[in-house]
Amino acid sequence: MKKTMLYSLAVLSVITFLSCGSGEPIDEEGAAIEKKDTLSLLAPKPNFEDTMNGKKVHLFYLKNKNIKVSITNYGGRVVNLIVPDSSGEMKDVAVGYDNFSDFSGSQNFFGATIGRYGNRIAKGKFALNGRTYELPVNNTPNSLHGGPGGFHNVVWDGIQMTDSSLQLTYKSKDGEMGFPGNLYAKVTFTATAETALKIEYEALTDKPTVCNLTNHTYFNLNGEGTINDHILMINANQYTPVDANLIPTGKLDSVGGTPFDFRTPYKIGEKINEKNTQLNYGHGYDHNFVLPVDSGKLVLAAEAIGDKSRIAMKVFTTEPGIQFYGGNFMQGKNDLKRDTKDKHRSAFCLETQHFPDSPNQPDFPSTTLNPGDTYKSTTVYKFNIAK
Repeated sequence: MKKTMLYSLAVLSVITFLSCGSGEPIDEEGAAIEKKDTLSLLAPKPNFEDTMNGKKVHLFYLKNKNIKVSITNYGGRVVNLIVPDSSGEMKDVAVGYDNFSDFSGSQNFFGATIGRYGNRIAKGKFALNGRTYELPVNNTPNSLHGGPGGFHNVVWDGIQMTDSSLQLTYKSKDGEMGFPGNLYAKVTFTATAETALKIEYEALTDKPTVCNLTNHTYFNLNGEGTINDHILMINANQYTPVDANLIPTGKLDSVGGTPFDFRTPYKIGEKINEKNTQLNYGHGYDHNFVLPVDSGKLVLAAEAIGDKSRIAMKVFTTEPGIQFYGGNFMQGKNDLKRDTKDKHRSAFCLETQHFPDSPNQPDFPSTTLNPGDTYKSTTVYKFNIAK
């Protein structure tokens, strides 16, 4: 009876929760894009018209008068994020590829929706309710970002709700990448009138599992070049130090007196070469910062400013943590948009999240999701011009 009940709940969840198909984008090629220069920055839709594992891949445009965004349902990836700089010129601040073949031919996470579990799980193992689950190890010796077949590497079902909003859904089957339970995930992207990209995550399960969803957009607020001269503020009094394999030790350390104290803004590269064990482990910044939380309300997590463009990006989230990654492992081996390469520290990520390795860290905020509960998380990337 219990199995029958769970099955019925799962079916009901699919009917009510996955209310979309692989629908075509509403927006026709370039329609209602106000400026030619803006259109030239958007990846062409034909670059993403393809099929993977029997599902159609598309590129969707979201827009209003202040912001233009393109998102592909392959991996739920942000392809373009276009906002004005201090001179009024439109800049694409999302780093990555402009076609499906490059995205699908790599294991890079450019722009991707990450799941089931964002960040690392130690040794690809965790225990839940007395049972140990084993995950693929794709970041030796750990499992990273849901494994090689994680949410970044699947085709989501998508429907464009309005000119400025897109809903993506995906059913992750019981046992996929080693995770228990059928997980029904929904991500809604909205380009808001406040020159912001709002990302809302939801998930349901029919069996106890773990869930930690995030977005892995690589940002350069100048459009290209080094990010070491970007100014960064992170609203965190503590961070989670890691071992040599970038797994949290379980401690929450004060940022005070360390290169991790971004409470007062300074350049990303200002302290990056200081003698510091944590910086050595991450080859720079690749750490989770502990954020203030306010009962599911959006809280300011971070702010970055492009030193040349003066584009400022504020990150608001309901999550308890944010991973600041400074592009330390970028090696200049990949050809990206606009004839650029993924040069060392030419982009940064601010990934809102629960903490890395939480399933193995009982003192961290829990990432367990049970049947009958709904996983919910919201993050907003808001842009303006710094004074």
